[in-house]
Amino acid sequence: MWVLLLIGGGIVITVLGPISISGYGEFDQVISSGIKAIVAIILVVLWVYVLSKFKKWIFQKQISS
Repeated sequence: MWVLLLIGGGIVITVLGPISISGYGEFDQVISSGIKAIVAIILVVLWVYVLSKFKKWIFQKQISS
């Protein structure tokens, strides 16, 4: 699971990091940061859900064996 968490963090850094928004004047950085934060939160919730399902699958497999 730690490997999956590290991969997820790397994906967020490489994909979300370079995104920038322009055309809103002095609010460019605020809007860009807000969008990055919202996307990052959604990805974290999704990643926790996937890891929870993965953990449940592993435990079910061990119990049935």
